[in-house]
Amino acid sequence: MVSVGEGKVIDIGRIMEMIPHRYPFLMVDKVIDVFPDRSAVGIKNVTINEPFFQGHFPSRPVMPGVLIIEAMAQTAAVLVVETLGPSAEGKLVYFMSVENARFRKPVGPGDQLAIHVFKERSRGNVWKFRGEAKVGETLMAEATYAAMILDT
Repeated sequence: MVSVGEGKVIDIGRIMEMIPHRYPFLMVDKVIDVFPDRSAVGIKNVTINEPFFQGHFPSRPVMPGVLIIEAMAQTAAVLVVETLGPSAEGKLVYFMSVENARFRKPVGPGDQLAIHVFKERSRGNVWKFRGEAKVGETLMAEATYAAMILDT
């Protein structure tokens, strides 16, 4: 279980007001330790009921790496909206690049994934982040990525 620090906590209801993603593609359940214009931690409770486990892989369920990266992007999108305020709510965030992605250990049912995102820079509507996905203190995946925020 990830402990909450001193930053703001954003629940699932508020997340759905901030970003347009919905089931089965909403990859964060809560965002904690939000420090606008700096960092945030997304929480994904991984359960056996996730639709991707039906085929990835039935005998050894593993959360696809691309969905871990998507969870990083969604956590960053919440941070962007929290930083920019209500005018950014519901805008689409498009990936521009993903670099240096590394998958260290498999994520499976029962894991609580803590997605730590750190803003590296922003210019206009383009933001760059560094992300780390952890279970407890164990680094499961990491990447740097850039995204562009656009009106819907």
